[in-house]
Amino acid sequence: MFHDRATIHVEAGRGGDGGLSFRREKHVPRGGPDGGDGGRGGDVVVLADPSLRDLSGLRGVKVVRARRGGNGTGKKRHGADGRSIELAVPVGTQITDTEDAVLADLTAPNVRFVAARGGLGGRGNARFATPTRQTPRFAETGLPGEEGDLVLRLKLVVDAALTGLPNAGKSSLLRRISNARPKVADYPFKTIDPVLRTVDGSDGGQLTVADVPGLIEGASDGVGLGHEFLAHLERARLLVHVLDASQEDLEDRFRTIDRELALYGAGLADRPQLVVLNKVDLVGGVTPPFGLEDPRVVGVVATSCATGAGIEELRRALFGLCPAAATEPAEDAVPDYLEYRPRARQRRSFRIFRTDRGYRVVGTPPSPAELEEALRRVGVKRGMEVEVAGERLEWE
Repeated sequence: MFHDRATIHVEAGRGGDGGLSFRREKHVPRGGPDGGDGGRGGDVVVLADPSLRDLSGLRGVKVVRARRGGNGTGKKRHGADGRSIELAVPVGTQITDTEDAVLADLTAPNVRFVAARGGLGGRGNARFATPTRQTPRFAETGLPGEEGDLVLRLKLVVDAALTGLPNAGKSSLLRRISNARPKVADYPFKTIDPVLRTVDGSDGGQLTVADVPGLIEGASDGVGLGHEFLAHLERARLLVHVLDASQEDLEDRFRTIDRELALYGAGLADRPQLVVLNKVDLVGGVTPPFGLEDPRVVGVVATSCATGAGIEELRRALFGLCPAAATEPAEDAVPDYLEYRPRARQRRSFRIFRTDRGYRVVGTPPSPAELEEALRRVGVKRGMEVEVAGERLEWE
């Protein structure tokens, strides 16, 4: 089954705690503090993998957590950085939050998006030594990593997309012009998932063509099957509008689908279209008249999948109207590593320090519930001393 949507919860790694240590060595009196810094938490990164075709690999994935950073230790040894987690998704995946705000659009191969950044590591007590405070008995705890819910939507990146009413012969055309073997039958709605295949040209060039499930009137409002896959037409450079030549009122059938494309939006109303009059063998091999005057119609081709008539002409038209993309990237192309930061990171109004007796909260304390959750995350235990706003409390 073709999966083009997924919802996951991502949690970046927490930063490691700073070390609370003093140098204790023979013949070295008053060695002083030597606690190292904690390591940085791991990131959650989304990678556009050109070898993937859909989001089925994330079907059973609900939560993705990166590793936390290591704690600092004595001798000013820093903790190790947490291991980042990479999520491989197909090229064309759009990432939004739960409010449908677009965070990233991975339209190029191997592009990486930092979905959640790991927390910073805490500073060890060696960082707080001053001439007037030579034995600091506290160290910072690591900051929590970012977390949130992400909605992944796949929009196929193709050169051309076959569209039209059900049972117009789109799957049969794809079998003829490529090596695809989609299901073919004499009843409508046999195609329930998009089929993505490569068409080879005589000069060695290649085009990517998608067969999208048939559309019917009202598809933009959720009628039928095709409305779920209209998004896969958004990035097609050319729309191949397939019509059944054995049916009457070809212009009216064209307008039915064209109206649904316009109602859906996303620029589909202005996309160039190649009209294919399929099944001409059912009308004696005679090309029926198609007199619709529309500047978006860049060509009309008559074909028959049964006899093979017009197939080579269709293939030449595809390569002529939708030339293969250049293989060499331009100098101003999309970089290999993108980091979308739509919102600035919110700084916490307080920090938690680890002491030799427990923990100390510095800054403006949050609400009791938030403070309790923050202390639990840093590892507070029963009987430890917690200092908040100058008051010392025993954790229970």
